[in-house]
Amino acid sequence: MLAFKLGSPPPPLLLPSLTQAKKCGRFGVFAGKCKTGAGRAGSDGGFPPFLPKEVEKIKDPFARSLAQRIERLPVKVGFSESCIMSSCVKPLIQSETNPVVLLHCFDSSCLEWRCTYPLLEEAGLEVWAIDVLGWGFSDLERLPPCDAASKRHHLYQLWNSYIKRPMILVGPSLGAAVAIDFAVNYPEAVEKLVLINASVYAEGTGALARLPRSVAYAGVYLLKSIPLRLYANILAFNGISLATSLDWTNVGRLHCLLPWWEDATINFMSSGGYNVIAQINQLKQKSLLICGECDQIVNYKQVVMCPTDKRKENYKLNGIRTLYSNTPRQAGA
Repeated sequence: MLAFKLGSPPPPLLLPSLTQAKKCGRFGVFAGKCKTGAGRAGSDGGFPPFLPKEVEKIKDPFARSLAQRIERLPVKVGFSESCIMSSCVKPLIQSETNPVVLLHCFDSSCLEWRCTYPLLEEAGLEVWAIDVLGWGFSDLERLPPCDAASKRHHLYQLWNSYIKRPMILVGPSLGAAVAIDFAVNYPEAVEKLVLINASVYAEGTGALARLPRSVAYAGVYLLKSIPLRLYANILAFNGISLATSLDWTNVGRLHCLLPWWEDATINFMSSGGYNVIAQINQLKQKSLLICGECDQIVNYKQVVMCPTDKRKENYKLNGIRTLYSNTPRQAGA
């Protein structure tokens, strides 16, 4: 299960008064004072009522700011009788250039982007951060199917209802597989791809799809546990304190506290998950590949093995897990 990105969140974006911490390669995690007020909170400065109450305990100011901007939009899908109230962070502006749409990793949420999102907005881009169906903070009380095809269709319907222009689609880790699957099936919706630490060579969930349901639920219960999530953070990030790791763990598992999370996760795992190996050569969009040589979860050598031609660029950077989070300025560039 650790072959997937376990929802471990990115560290806070650190602006002026920075002190460099432990490094891996050229880039490292930095410690310093966070710029308060990054991002824009809701008009009342509070959190949306549909978020788990544990959001109040999160200390990361960037997670708090972005969480205040999460909203739910109605998305009509053919496999559900009613609209799915789908969680996302909407852009504050509509730019002349095509929008940037940020997906997230396996079993995570749009809060992953709390470091990079403010930078992209500051650059004048129209930016969406979208929760993939089955994860994040959408209302799934009437549980829809959460297999790869349903995730793809839901994303298309959201795009078709609200975005309506070719997008630059960004996918980290398993989110890269989500992006590839979507771009191959709906090429008219995607102008370019940005794939970060792409996990695209796994052949679905494998044996996990055949587990007895009781065993699967036990595994999912372990997946949201604090010890396992904390371990994922230790693998992911260098040079951070235990208190910070615990706080980021709470950010990364916040969506797991919604009552339908276990059922949605089991539904995805039992469906077989994502297998996009055959789709890689079908991509027509120009794609940027970004990977960290010190990644301890996705082997960067697999990423740079992706076939390249005139439509793609390989851009290999030294860095630790989730380049977009540890070095958001470099990823945003």
